[in-house]
Amino acid sequence: MSHVLVLAAHPDLRLSRVNRALLDAARQLGADASAATTTTTRSTPAASGTPSTPVAPSIEVRDLYARYPDYVIDVPAEQAAAERADLIVWQHPLHWYAMPPLMKLWLDDVLTLGWAYGHGPNGPGTALRGKDVWLVASTGGPASAYHPDGYNRYFFDAFLPPYEQTAALCGLRFLPPLLMHGAHGVSREALADHVAAYRQRLLSYPGWPEMADIEACPACEVPQRDRPGKAVTSQVQP
Repeated sequence: MSHVLVLAAHPDLRLSRVNRALLDAARQLGADASAATTTTTRSTPAASGTPSTPVAPSIEVRDLYARYPDYVIDVPAEQAAAERADLIVWQHPLHWYAMPPLMKLWLDDVLTLGWAYGHGPNGPGTALRGKDVWLVASTGGPASAYHPDGYNRYFFDAFLPPYEQTAALCGLRFLPPLLMHGAHGVSREALADHVAAYRQRLLSYPGWPEMADIEACPACEVPQRDRPGKAVTSQVQP
């Protein structure tokens, strides 16, 4: 069974329609998967030769703003959660063309040298290598705003390289994002369709039809001389 970790980061879910609905859906799927696992464990094993049914992944949801209102992240706990996952979901609204501050702090604190990338005192950082990461993001502006003729001046893909390279440096395969543009004015019908697509993706991972065509994570080996494994405390760090 695959395991999905949903990292949700919205500074105020009371004001959210899209991210709150997605978070609620992920939580419900996680509860359903947990209940199904318990029921299956207690049931009689299927007879030999019976075709197996695809098993939905287990889903763990971590609401970062609810978990860390003081912005003090429990790094060992977050690293353990990430290590358990086959798929890590970065779910958040776009803030100034990037992720919200607590999501960025999660990357800064959790993706440490010698654990997620590079070489540390205990050897190479390969804890996340071979896993997948999926960006699920919403924007306030409509899709037309992310165009050379729109007020954001660039197609949305132009804002993805920091996400893609963060994933690559950690050995994570970056899956095609799921986006909801115009979140402030989205209709009920469009929101329901978006949530349904999100649910279907979570439930069917890793059996997405296009998965075989997605390129593997590019190799990004950090030379040890560029990131010394032992911290230098006598100098001001860049």
